[in-house]
Amino acid sequence: MTDAPTPKSPGLIARMARSRPTRPGEIYGVPGHGNTFWLSVASVAAMLFVWWLVTALGLVKPLFVPAPQLVVEKFFQIWSEGFTNTSFLAHIFISTARVFGAFLLACVIGLPLGLAMGMSPLIRGIFDPPIEFYRPIPPLAYLPLMIIWFGIGETSKVLLIFLSVFAPIVLGARSGVKSAAIEQIHAAYSFGATRWQVMRHVILPSAMPEILTAMRVGIGFGWTTLVAAEMVAATKGLGYMVLSASQFLQTPVVIMGIFVIATIAFAFDLLMRFVERRLVPWKGRM
Repeated sequence: MTDAPTPKSPGLIARMARSRPTRPGEIYGVPGHGNTFWLSVASVAAMLFVWWLVTALGLVKPLFVPAPQLVVEKFFQIWSEGFTNTSFLAHIFISTARVFGAFLLACVIGLPLGLAMGMSPLIRGIFDPPIEFYRPIPPLAYLPLMIIWFGIGETSKVLLIFLSVFAPIVLGARSGVKSAAIEQIHAAYSFGATRWQVMRHVILPSAMPEILTAMRVGIGFGWTTLVAAEMVAATKGLGYMVLSASQFLQTPVVIMGIFVIATIAFAFDLLMRFVERRLVPWKGRM
């Protein structure tokens, strides 16, 4: 009886190397990025066709689901004429400034705090309870407090978005610290590395995949909270445009605004995926 090949067998290792997936999406025979892209295109095209077919056959009243061409026409109309005496680009700029301003503030404060919570039980014990307490609360629940404490200006709007983004980023950074192998940390200390050098060269690279994922999740929460934030005495912004149009039953404007918000959020997500492939190319390949 011959012995089964061990993991150290060169032939087995070579076969494992050849069979190891080199790109996400190739595990278990799932198509890679190229085929996935065309599947996504086909899926979107199918949904648009169903939408057009439902409206063309008159199965749903236009008040509830307008035809796709009506939404497109409304987009070009608002693009050229503006909405409520404000240009469409101004609405986009104001909303993106609110979301990304809150997002950057959450990153500046949340990433160092999350890393510190992952490394220090003392800091984790201090900050973990309040973050976990407010994290599951919907932003609309503490919106009245934002108005009472900070008024109806930009501060309350940005702060509301900030709170929705802050918790995912902190928890993602804290979780990322645990990705660093304790053997690597001990090895770095044994070579005389300082605490800062261990953080910079060992812990931070290991935590980067979790941090980037948390940033992607956080910016999604920020766009989700945008409409709620612009309920507070706003006169400009995409969320205000959607809310204002809904009050006058302008369904094409509502759907168009939703598509614009989704498009901007998706474009940023694609950018974050590109950054992720550049900074952590090993993610998903181990």
